[in-house]
Amino acid sequence: MRKENKSEITDKQYIYAVARIRSKELSLISKSDIEQLMSCKTEIECLRYLADKGWGKEGTHTSDQILASEREKTWELLKELVEDISVFNTFLYGNDYHNLKAAIKQIYKGTNNPNIYLSNSTIDPNIIIKAVTERDFSLLPEHMREVAEEAYQIQLHTGDSQLCDLVLDKAALDSIYSHGKASGNELISQYVELKVAAANINIAIRSVKTGKDEEFLQRSLAECESLNKSKLIQSALEGMEAIYEYLLTTDYSDALPALKESSQAFERWCDNRIVEYIRPQKYNPFTLSPLAAYLLARENEIKTVRILLSGKRNDISDDIIRERLREMYV
Repeated sequence: MRKENKSEITDKQYIYAVARIRSKELSLISKSDIEQLMSCKTEIECLRYLADKGWGKEGTHTSDQILASEREKTWELLKELVEDISVFNTFLYGNDYHNLKAAIKQIYKGTNNPNIYLSNSTIDPNIIIKAVTERDFSLLPEHMREVAEEAYQIQLHTGDSQLCDLVLDKAALDSIYSHGKASGNELISQYVELKVAAANINIAIRSVKTGKDEEFLQRSLAECESLNKSKLIQSALEGMEAIYEYLLTTDYSDALPALKESSQAFERWCDNRIVEYIRPQKYNPFTLSPLAAYLLARENEIKTVRILLSGKRNDISDDIIRERLREMYV
């Protein structure tokens, strides 16, 4: 009997997994669902509609609880479908660094609030807390050890939380980027390219508004292929118009109207660009891509529903809510 090779086993695993994902996509929030939610008069009415769609679980009542439970459902499904969940680490490193920031600040201040730690991560938050408490950073993955100690020392000796955040935020971007590019997956590579470039653009724009210097920019901006770090720094030092002029020469020239409107509009532009990336992956059943696309589609719909619910809760006009909503995957 012929023995199956590893690639054949992987192909079969993804064929089954993608078939499951296809069936799950039928329950994703659609444009018509968004219209139904928009027609609701209150947040409570919206939550009833979402409950009828199967959102939430026993014991979840508030918007935050329901949205968190939906995120948990997504990760539970992916863990069922894929033997090695580390293929999705690109999407989890940000949570690891969030937990590291939280641990450093809590231990520095002598406080204890377990609710600020994110559960979907590559490292158990308790290990991060132990590493910081005992100053034993060897407990952390290699890519976190050096920067964890640097950030801890900054917080301990200077009390400068902003500098601590800056160091860890850049390290998070570097880790997300390197892992995403090393994945060999086109969609994940596109995702990390956009994520890091968007972060760099936002940092450059904020630096102009707050009068930051070159040293700040050098420490804050992460390397990526689609933006020249040196040119972006030089543009930021010259002013906002110079940033816009530089971006006209990049892949992000069509983002300029959104950038000039507001940071929220630019975030929406980025989220809609991701939806453009993931739609073609429906027809690629032999790889990780449809699973990654489903994960990103779920994150997009959860964010969209969060924006809509917040708008209803705060009596924001429907026109303004619509301006903030994202394109849907289905």
